[in-house]
Amino acid sequence: QVQLVESGGALVQPGGSLRLPCAASGFTLENHVIGWFRQAPGKEREGVSCISSSDGRTYYADSVKGRFTISRDNAKNTVYLQMNRLKPEDTAVYYCAGDGRTVQAMWVMMLRAVYYGIDYWGKGTLVTVSS
Repeated sequence: QVQLVESGGALVQPGGSLRLPCAASGFTLENHVIGWFRQAPGKEREGVSCISSSDGRTYYADSVKGRFTISRDNAKNTVYLQMNRLKPEDTAVYYCAGDGRTVQAMWVMMLRAVYYGIDYWGKGTLVTVSS
């Protein structure tokens, strides 16, 4: 069964850190661009970061650049989102997604907030940043 599963969501204090894994099954992650998205209550889904399938090229939204790091471990068929210096505005359900196209194509979709034709979506994991 084709599946992407996010985990690691938790309640964390502002300034804290959290790492979210996105584990793939039923398909080979290394052949897909992986992106992280998030959706806060009452707001539209937004792109956070994405990583290429081959050369490790990465993109980050301005709101997280310098604080978040996306990485890939093909041996574990898993992509990670390391989140540091978390802020209350980072509170959201975080989703990972896989796509067989280019990382540039996914980044353009993130910039335009239009996410059509993405192959696989996870079900999300909740991150709450609050004191």
